[in-house]
Amino acid sequence: MDTLTHALSGALLARATQPRDAAPRSLARRIAAGFFACAAPDLDIVCAFFGPASYLENHRAATHSILLLPFWAAIVAWILAKILRQPGGWRALYAVCAMSIGLHIAFDLITGYGTMLLWPLSDWRPGLGVTFVIDLWFSGIIIAGLVGSLVLRKQRIPAVASFTVLLAYLGFQGVLKEKALGVGEAYAREHGLPAAGVRAFPRPASPFNWSVFISDDEAHRFAHINLIRTEPRPYQPGDGFFARIDSPYLPVAQAVWVTRKRFGEAQQDRVREAWDAEPLAFFRWFAELPALEATDARAGCVWFTDLRFLTPGRGDRAFVFGVCREQPGAPWRAYERVGESGRIAVR
Repeated sequence: MDTLTHALSGALLARATQPRDAAPRSLARRIAAGFFACAAPDLDIVCAFFGPASYLENHRAATHSILLLPFWAAIVAWILAKILRQPGGWRALYAVCAMSIGLHIAFDLITGYGTMLLWPLSDWRPGLGVTFVIDLWFSGIIIAGLVGSLVLRKQRIPAVASFTVLLAYLGFQGVLKEKALGVGEAYAREHGLPAAGVRAFPRPASPFNWSVFISDDEAHRFAHINLIRTEPRPYQPGDGFFARIDSPYLPVAQAVWVTRKRFGEAQQDRVREAWDAEPLAFFRWFAELPALEATDARAGCVWFTDLRFLTPGRGDRAFVFGVCREQPGAPWRAYERVGESGRIAVR
């Protein structure tokens, strides 16, 4: 989930759990604490300063661990108590900070990126994959609850109602994911792919937009679909950003299934050697739907992507990593691809 939505959800949580007899100034401190505490786990963005590999290995790790949550809540509560001049000290803000950090973890868990809940004991990265990382409907429900709380200043009803609607919306998204998985399972049956795994990931612009993947050891077959659309929505230049990212999702009956080989069509021995190279171990750990992105014989590079993050309509491609070497037999070095030809060392 995006950081601003996290912060707003923390403020809403603080409002929904406020004591009935809270004084206005005390309530303001509580809401501010919820706002900043719920955004705090995203401070792990600092890992990016140590290179792309460090970011992938540490994003949603230590700061998102439920095992370390009590520790982080104490630290954040202590800092905020100083900043907000809380008369009761950090203990007065500890509960709202703990709840807000827990809410942040929960709202990251519903996306498909993966969150290391049990760090440092495990690098397991579950992700429910029911909500896209930026969901305007999700954020809008939170904002509506905050606006209602401003109107009814002495009531918790708007904030509680907002969370109730959020839970219903998440349940609705869960139902939609099951429908998207059903589309993939039907395709797998029709095309004789009983052993292939079926996965579905939410996409932007609409909760009905999904990318469905049928994967085996050699290839991924996928389609971008809209679960309720009966006619395509054509895009024309000038229609705007949202129209551009929404139009690729076709009605289920008109879905276009594309096949991407994990190791491409040609030079598979070289591609597999590159994929197994030790410098790329961090990306093998991270990528759940890896596929060959490109080869560049002149630069001696082989590039891979994670199809989880393939979002049609965008002008860039996220999470493209690979290895390069100056000549056959030379050591491989890992890079992140930037644009069409740029690259930066991962460490």
